[in-house]
Amino acid sequence: MTTTRRALPVPASLALRLGASGRPLRHAALIGLAVVPALVLVACGGGQGPGGSGGFPPAVVSVMKVEPATVPAVFEYVGQSAGSREVEVRARVSGILLKRNFREGGMVARGQSLYTLDPAPFRAALDRADADVASAQARLEQASRTLARLKPLHEAKAVSQKEYDDAASAEAIARADVKGATARRAEAALHLGYTRVESPIAGVVGRTLVSEGTLVSGPEVLLTTITQTDPALVRFGIADTDQLRWRQDVEAQRLALPRGGEFAVEVVLADGSVFPRKGKLLFTDTRVSTSTGTAEAQAEIPNPDGLLKPGQFVRVRLLGATRPGAVKVPTRAVLEGPQGKFVYTLADGKAQPRPVQVGEQLGDQWIVTGGLKQGDTVIVDGVMRIGPGAPVQVAPAASAPGQPAASGGPAAAASAPAQAASK
Repeated sequence: MTTTRRALPVPASLALRLGASGRPLRHAALIGLAVVPALVLVACGGGQGPGGSGGFPPAVVSVMKVEPATVPAVFEYVGQSAGSREVEVRARVSGILLKRNFREGGMVARGQSLYTLDPAPFRAALDRADADVASAQARLEQASRTLARLKPLHEAKAVSQKEYDDAASAEAIARADVKGATARRAEAALHLGYTRVESPIAGVVGRTLVSEGTLVSGPEVLLTTITQTDPALVRFGIADTDQLRWRQDVEAQRLALPRGGEFAVEVVLADGSVFPRKGKLLFTDTRVSTSTGTAEAQAEIPNPDGLLKPGQFVRVRLLGATRPGAVKVPTRAVLEGPQGKFVYTLADGKAQPRPVQVGEQLGDQWIVTGGLKQGDTVIVDGVMRIGPGAPVQVAPAASAPGQPAASGGPAAAASAPAQAASK
């Protein structure tokens, strides 16, 4: 069986250049097939570039040297403010309420009159007591005169012993009656004074619970409340686990508490602003609540402007403790992986992941409690452009020890690949 080879039609212009034999055509086809893969290889970046594999230069990163230092340790909790003293105002006597002498929600001074009860019945009782005192005093004077007359007669044996003893007893009874009448008069005067209901402390008075004309039946009726807001108290709970961790860190010399546990207290308000005045920690209860697992603590905060309101929720920061030899790393350098947190360290020009343990966060920095040692080089900026074992290029300008090296900004990092490609 014979096969017939048919030649493909060749354009006339090409046939004139190739000649009659057609050999140059075959050479041109081979050259074209060789050029196409080369173009594909260049387009896909398959060749080795000057900066690393795939033709891409190493990522530009900034680094910092690990330098342990003593840093402040801040412990933060959620608390609730309260007045340093809160009292209930009640009348000590019964009577008709005639007048309210304060503005609701305003400041009142200690001893200021808050309410006035009808004093007429108590003034009449005082007058009767005055009369009883005067009568008892007159009887005492009469008995004293009688006893004085009988005394020389008794000494001269002119009167009997019984008559003299009766006179002495009458004088003693009259003296006791005077004391009783005087006590009743003092009580009547006290009740008359109680018709002026006074503020026992200085503070902010609440709303009145009774109105004028109401019959107040003594201490059983609550009239209003007064809260002393300067200084203010802040109550919060310290977790039992935190106290155990403090003890362990102190024993391991990773934490130094203030002398005598006298923490300074800083308050952060609901809008994130810091209260302008710092206070002090008053006490921490030794008992741990079975329901919350926390020990109650109380701090005292100066509050002359009344900015802290009773019942207000705030955040409490305990200041004064330090962590000697602590390692601080910017938060942007700490990444989260399947096995926990880690950082990239620089070793032999390559990025190497290093698992770390972190403690509390101070601003934009983590306190690293494990995984790093002095002299380690941590990659701070550019961590999102690298992977384990990736070659990196450290930015040339460096800052002070313990601070990230200046990377020249995003523009410098972005221009590095373009400059390498142009070369």
